[in-house]
Amino acid sequence: MPIQAAPSRTRASTGSPTSVMPFIHVTTLFFAWGFVTSVIDGLAPTARAIFHLSYAEQMLTQFAFFLAYGVVSLPAASILGRLGAPRSIVAALGVMVLGCLIVLFGVQIESYPAMLLALFVLASGVTMLQVAANPLSAALGDPSRSHFRLTLSQAFNSFGTVLGPLVASRILLSGGLFGADGGAAARAASLHKIDVQFVLIGAIVLLLAFFIWSVRGSLHAPREEQDVTGGSLRDAFRSGWALFGALAIFLYVGSEVGTGTIMINFLSQPDILGVTPARAATLLGVFFWGGAMVGRFIGSQLLRLVRAGTVLAGAAIVNIVLCLVVTQASGEVAGVCALALGFFNSVMFPTIFTLTLDRSDAPSASVSGLLCTAIVGGAVLPLLTGALADHAGIATAFAVPLLGYVGIAIFALMGRRRA
Repeated sequence: MPIQAAPSRTRASTGSPTSVMPFIHVTTLFFAWGFVTSVIDGLAPTARAIFHLSYAEQMLTQFAFFLAYGVVSLPAASILGRLGAPRSIVAALGVMVLGCLIVLFGVQIESYPAMLLALFVLASGVTMLQVAANPLSAALGDPSRSHFRLTLSQAFNSFGTVLGPLVASRILLSGGLFGADGGAAARAASLHKIDVQFVLIGAIVLLLAFFIWSVRGSLHAPREEQDVTGGSLRDAFRSGWALFGALAIFLYVGSEVGTGTIMINFLSQPDILGVTPARAATLLGVFFWGGAMVGRFIGSQLLRLVRAGTVLAGAAIVNIVLCLVVTQASGEVAGVCALALGFFNSVMFPTIFTLTLDRSDAPSASVSGLLCTAIVGGAVLPLLTGALADHAGIATAFAVPLLGYVGIAIFALMGRRRA
């Protein structure tokens, strides 16, 4: 889930051609963390099969991952201030490699808690990376085009979220415990596939760290051009609208992560689509995350014509209806409606973010920090989704994101009134 940073306020950026290559370098980072984040959707059902987990226990993968946003966002901002963007980015990539190594250790000792620790460490690196890369992407060029640059970088982030489940379907969700044979040999094969997946991720991230370090001299946005005004997180807590926006971000991220993580299990149900987990992961990547990528491009154009609150309210209401259908229907209707949630999710994060910044009377820097911390919703709501799936069925579990979208719709309608 990308962090939508407030555009950097600049005074004298030239937008010269020399900013193009640094911008391309930074944009590769957006793709990398999108890919890593979406791979967890494939890891969750794999861990469930290996360790015989309930749905709630399966969702601990996302709890461990997104907990990092609540714990690391503010320290990461402090690290960025001390080290600067290039060194912070390389440090973040190093932490991600460490997380991959701990995954390998967890596989070696066959420990689910160790793997959860690894995911927390991996996500800590991702959080540090986002805190550094978002404002840098906005600052590398003409200040009047900062929104365009950040949106373009996030489009590549979306491309990473599409590709992640497709790769996971080939590596994690084919063969092993998902093949025709079970038993100890199949379990060992699935554990080995986790090794392969995270060795691949670790190697790519390590190469990316060496690459970024080699071009570090070009990745500096002049200090005098950056927005250094703002306030502490306490300032945001004094703004009722900032708190409401943080709640909306919390609900959105939790709803998206919960549905994305349980989607493979849901589509594999005999009374839904009855496909293999590998096929379900492919559908997740192409239609759920792919829909989010396409919706982002369409939504960016729609927002030029229609008020943000109206667009957000419409998307939230459609997703309420889709979730309601999923809880009541079965077969292809339920499967298609579940996958369609991704398309309408696409506009939610940026519109919630901008509506909150525009309407709040707190400093933008403090509001941005609060909203980034609220991404911890991706740790909490998936646990509730999994617990409901265990007790009432996997289709009924979509009632959790349904309630999340209700909260977002209320925020959007109130945002329209405050315009």
